[in-house]
Amino acid sequence: MNFKSVLLAAAAAAAATTAQAADLPVAAEPVDYVKVCDAYGSKFYYIPGTDTCLRVGGRVRVQYTANNFADNGNWGSDAADGYSMYGKGYLYLDARTATEFGLLRAFTELNGSSTGGFGVGSAYIQFGGFTFGYATSQFDIFTGQALAGVVGRNWSDTTTEQLTYAASFGNGLSATVGIESGARRESSASTYDGTRLPDVVATLGVSQGWGSAKLSGALHDVNVSGFDNELGYAVAGGVSFNLPMLSDGSNVFFQAQYADGALAYIGAGSYADVAAGNTVSGYALSGGLYHQATSTVGLALDGSYLSIDDLNVTRYAVDGSVSWTPVSGFVMGVDLGYANTEVGSADTDTLAAAFRVQRTF
Repeated sequence: MNFKSVLLAAAAAAAATTAQAADLPVAAEPVDYVKVCDAYGSKFYYIPGTDTCLRVGGRVRVQYTANNFADNGNWGSDAADGYSMYGKGYLYLDARTATEFGLLRAFTELNGSSTGGFGVGSAYIQFGGFTFGYATSQFDIFTGQALAGVVGRNWSDTTTEQLTYAASFGNGLSATVGIESGARRESSASTYDGTRLPDVVATLGVSQGWGSAKLSGALHDVNVSGFDNELGYAVAGGVSFNLPMLSDGSNVFFQAQYADGALAYIGAGSYADVAAGNTVSGYALSGGLYHQATSTVGLALDGSYLSIDDLNVTRYAVDGSVSWTPVSGFVMGVDLGYANTEVGSADTDTLAAAFRVQRTF
């Protein structure tokens, strides 16, 4: 074979090799798949490229309400609305990272309603036992069993700005101490001057197989216009018992709250903290029962009693609901509530009902 033949044969072999290589599949770039994070329960995923676990959740709530149809209520006046409706959406973002100092967590709840308004339900950071931001008050204990709570009951149920520290001592025992926004606890019936001092809140609680119990205390700066500053306060205690003899998930709770110059801590922020040159004191008693009647049907009933002797105010309220959960995370039910309020010689009844449909994911 001469040299020319060798070159032709080499060229032909190279062409064949190139054609075969062109037919081979191109290797795909590596994909950073989202991985499940099971360190903090279900529904958490690692944010790609990080060691942070994220849970994205939400809720849609729809409610149809028959407004106060007691005597002299909304239905007795052509100028008042006899019913109301709304749809509300929630978005939850929960990011958690394990660090050498403990859990680092950032939580945000955003919500908006068809009746207007878009807001922040909560926004806080937790790090090494500290909570910074806008979250449920550490003072709060139980806030009801009923599905909709169409009639308000008297207890502390407040989301507030705070800087608090929580410590766990083992065997379910824990304690918190910190400061919270005093502006969130100012009476709407008192003219407060500028805020100077935040509220100081401390709690002690226990949670075990039988249920849970909690003691709360708060100090509140009463800086009402025309009144020498004083330190108001509130104390509360509550206990919840699981009722496995009825069914799994059934429970009952009781709580008592007392306040002097800080009525918002007993769910009475619409009444004055100061009257006749003195701070106003009052108390609230409340309780509730939840019974998981079947695997899908829940029965709830709770109520409260409020007394403010300095203002000659008494109020009692009861609210109950029947709920049906045919699918996990989806509930619908009816709610009925009644309240009676006496302020001096004035006596007012409130009777309302609601139908709620809610999907949480």
